[in-house]
Amino acid sequence: MKTCIRKLTAITVILALVFALSACGGTAKEEGSYKIGICNYVDDASLNQIVENIQAQLGAIADEKGVTFEISYDNCNADATVMEQIIANFTADKVDLMIGVATPVAMRMQTATEDTGIPVVFSAVSDPIGAGLVESLDAPGSNVTGTSDYLDTNAVMNLIFALDPDADCIGLLYDAGQDSSTAAIASAKAFLYAKGIKYVEHVGTTADEVILAAQAMVADGVDAVFTPTDNSIMKAELAIYEIFIEAGIPHYTGADSFALNGAFLGYGVDYANLGVETANMAADILLNGKDPASLAVMTFDNGTATVNSETCVALGFDPTQTADAFAPFCSKYQMIETAESFG
Repeated sequence: MKTCIRKLTAITVILALVFALSACGGTAKEEGSYKIGICNYVDDASLNQIVENIQAQLGAIADEKGVTFEISYDNCNADATVMEQIIANFTADKVDLMIGVATPVAMRMQTATEDTGIPVVFSAVSDPIGAGLVESLDAPGSNVTGTSDYLDTNAVMNLIFALDPDADCIGLLYDAGQDSSTAAIASAKAFLYAKGIKYVEHVGTTADEVILAAQAMVADGVDAVFTPTDNSIMKAELAIYEIFIEAGIPHYTGADSFALNGAFLGYGVDYANLGVETANMAADILLNGKDPASLAVMTFDNGTATVNSETCVALGFDPTQTADAFAPFCSKYQMIETAESFG
């Protein structure tokens, strides 16, 4: 009789599982297989580099752990309607985790997953608290966590005046609609106000608007231009860097990808490493059961100054003297040449 009871119990459990799966309208997921939906905000050098490294690192982890990551990737190209559809597709496909690259994508994913419990890992969000994505960096508090490319604006300002102590008018070039620029521009204004330095602002969203803004900076006679980790300006950098070179104005920016695309200097995080660590966090949630609500947002050292060697010379600066001037204000200094994107 005991044997019969054990058999009936086993059968009951199996039937219960079958009925539960039927009620959910799905089938059992293959063990060791995980679906990940990645949405990129826009096609630019910084964000593309992040995506490439996320995918490469997930591939490496899959090989090491003997698991499968089924990755669905799409780029909304800053179109809110397209972004909405991409995220809806991820939800319909029952992904196990979403990765949102840049603040607008992360914010929409947060809203879309509130009732689903799908974890979200963001990347390249400059101000996660200000964007309302997390309650604190140490304890996010919901199903959302990730990696931040927070920019130390004061450090960039120090670089400007290290090279040109007599600079008395700084241009602030950004897209007013970019959440990633809000805090950084406010910090730049506070720094300049405290120093008694004049500043002018010009904004743009499209490439044509950014070109007009750059030309306005030249007409204003600024000594240098600052742009934070702003995707709209990043997309237009190849169209404006020569404008600044011809006017003898160095463009200081919040990412090395700007310098790759012609800006004088990019200062900030290593975006390749940002992508790697984003993938590591996603894998930690899926493979180790980590709770996003208590998985601290990862921030990085902002100490790398990347100078475009061609732009440096074209502006009349000596690379050796530039390196010496910047040395006290950065932990690492490197030079690169102009290219259209990271390879």
